Amino acid sequence: MKKKPIILGIETSCDETAASIIQENSDGSVKILSNIVSSQVEVHKEFGGVVPELAARSHAEKIDLITKKAIKDSGIRIDDISAIASTAGPGLIVCLSVGLNFGKAIAASSGKPFIAVNHLEGHALSPKLDSKVSYPYLALLISGGHSQYLSVENLGKYKRLGTTIDDALGEAFDKTAKLIGIEFPGGPKIEEYARLGDPNKFKLPKPIINKGGCNLSFAGLKTAVLMISKKIRSQTEKFDLAASFQKTIEEILYKKTKVAFKEFRKVNKNSNKFIVAGGVAANKGIRKVLENLCYEENFEPIFTPSEFCGDNAAMIAMVGLEKFKKKQFNKLDYPAKPRWALDESAVFLKGSGVRL
Repeated sequence: MKKKPIILGIETSCDETAASIIQENSDGSVKILSNIVSSQVEVHKEFGGVVPELAARSHAEKIDLITKKAIKDSGIRIDDISAIASTAGPGLIVCLSVGLNFGKAIAASSGKPFIAVNHLEGHALSPKLDSKVSYPYLALLISGGHSQYLSVENLGKYKRLGTTIDDALGEAFDKTAKLIGIEFPGGPKIEEYARLGDPNKFKLPKPIINKGGCNLSFAGLKTAVLMISKKIRSQTEKFDLAASFQKTIEEILYKKTKVAFKEFRKVNKNSNKFIVAGGVAANKGIRKVLENLCYEENFEPIFTPSEFCGDNAAMIAMVGLEKFKKKQFNKLDYPAKPRWALDESAVFLKGSGVRL
């Protein structure tokens, strides 16, 4: 009986040091043998955001320990591993280099194939860790660094349908949290505050809501939150602002996703699968709104399990597994790519003067 592949994944694109080992089952599903994530929240908390140099230093200090723990917890030996997959981009280059070079070193010393992985591709394929999702499907990736709608045609084949023209959704959550006094990383706590507030208290803008297809914009919303936050005097008003922000985001995503459904159906008439991935995909309010929209529009909602929404190495190993089966290996001189679009043919849509 042919041995099923076992992949070691390594992730250090930002502020999580992560290693994971997964194995393909005989039925094509995936078994997660280990998934270790070390957060750097305490390292960056006093600065109110990620400091690249400190993040890279922390990765360098922990990557060996985290990887050894992943191997130990998996119950397998390094010789049993079929290939090593490391995030090569996009991300902070000083952080990417740590995990990328560490993965290359393991591959070189063990004689195993090396696979360079796009971090966004990891998010796009993350639902496969939990369910057998077939191509093609529509994906919404929403995180601290990226927000985009993608038509996922096949492994390595992506068509961007829409993207943010300024800030990522996760960044908008984190900034709003900071403005109402929630310590870093505050984005995930916005939803907790929102449950205690009045979502109709403050009327917030919905930039490009009726134009630009399924492209997104959050900079104007952030500015509005800033102006209101300066006038807030009570904890109740903080809850109200959080609730108003949460509601506005839900309404934006409802409208833009509806447009994305139409765009996706133009090129994929026989598929109705819609996956939501990335750190912000763990937001329960957003999940509920998008789930209801799917039922209205006859789409099948597939949400990445909450434990795999944030940055992790299991999703990197997942991409590695699919590439391993197609023998898509990389040389050990593969560079770190701080900018690395999944759809490299898509027009760059960021900055002032963008026309929609």
